[in-house]
Amino acid sequence: MRRTTLLAMQVGVGLAFLLVWHLLTAVPVSGGKPLFDPFFFSTPLDVLARTWKDLVSGELWYHLGITLTETVLAFTFGAIGGIAFGFLFARREILASVFDPYIKAANALPRVVLAPIFALWFGLGIWSKVALGFTLVFFIVFFNVYQGVREVSPVVLANARMLGMNERQLLRHVYWPAALTWMFSSLHTSVGFALVGAVVGEYLGSSAGLGYKIHEAESVFDVTGVFSGMLVLAVFVIVIDTFVTAIEKRLTVWQPGTGAATAQG
Repeated sequence: MRRTTLLAMQVGVGLAFLLVWHLLTAVPVSGGKPLFDPFFFSTPLDVLARTWKDLVSGELWYHLGITLTETVLAFTFGAIGGIAFGFLFARREILASVFDPYIKAANALPRVVLAPIFALWFGLGIWSKVALGFTLVFFIVFFNVYQGVREVSPVVLANARMLGMNERQLLRHVYWPAALTWMFSSLHTSVGFALVGAVVGEYLGSSAGLGYKIHEAESVFDVTGVFSGMLVLAVFVIVIDTFVTAIEKRLTVWQPGTGAATAQG
């Protein structure tokens, strides 16, 4: 499927959703009222108008910048840490066996419980949100990279060692290519979780950011403001994920079908 066709279909799904939402909340049916009360569900036109107003006034850019900074830092630190420890533990079986129960226990901790602790440790600035986002990103990337390295074909490893490859060469030419697909699969998921960590941290305690804006609107029953913040978050995630996809295509151009798909688009 051509990229333009795919993009048109994706835009069509979004427009169809907005149309259904508009029909349910803005078009009168029985008794001169819409099926869904706009007070509880708002309307797409109101949400778009509020978003545009906040963008033009410049207020939204400030809060978006705060959330963007927290998300990028959490994503970067979490991804680097997950990749590094994933490779390390996958290549050191004894180390992985010793720390296995502790890693699983840390991963099982509810992140919402950690948010107040991070706020106590790092304050209400950006670093408590970065720490929360880090815990979400790290484990997703870690487990995927760990599994990707562990599933390298023993035949490929044996042949590489027969050719005289040392550990550094094995890492570059065997383990790294094998883990790339797993790694980027986790990075696509981690983008959203980095944003979730930032927004949840802002929601629970901050004076700026999109999470703060959503919490402020929610506290006064401003449904339009809540949906406007959610819309910005959705667009935000798509933009970041697009950058991750571009990097993925650049690093995995050697894989069968990747180069063809890129050329076709």
